Amino acid sequence: MVTDGPTGAEFLTVLHAAMRAVRCEADAQMGPEAVAPGQMRMLRALARAGGSTRPGELAEMLGVSPRSVTSKVDAAERAGDVVRRPDPSDRRATLVELTPRGRATLERLGRLRASGAGGLLEHLTVDEQRQLVALLQKVVGDDRRC
Repeated sequence: MVTDGPTGAEFLTVLHAAMRAVRCEADAQMGPEAVAPGQMRMLRALARAGGSTRPGELAEMLGVSPRSVTSKVDAAERAGDVVRRPDPSDRRATLVELTPRGRATLERLGRLRASGAGGLLEHLTVDEQRQLVALLQKVVGDDRRC
């Protein structure tokens, strides 16, 4: 382990600041349509699930409490991004799924975030951009746990 390089805390500070800058750029472009990061994570998780998902399963995928998912689903349902449906295999259970509007929201937000990130990369030369991406890929590695 290298002891004279940046600490893990320094790495996390810079990484969080970079992600916050990307969100701020996207939020500035979106204006009043901005979506909270946790809401975005939930919509992406539903898209990855590929269909209807029980709220408990969604909470597990996100690593949050079921109560937290309930409030996120409530907000997304009010926005028209998700819909709740009865589970045909268990009438006591509810399923949550993305609506066409929810899929469009994800696509739009993805484009805005990418655009915001692209704007931040303009501070670097093309070679520095390539080096940054390569180094981050090396940090992440092939073992994608999350």
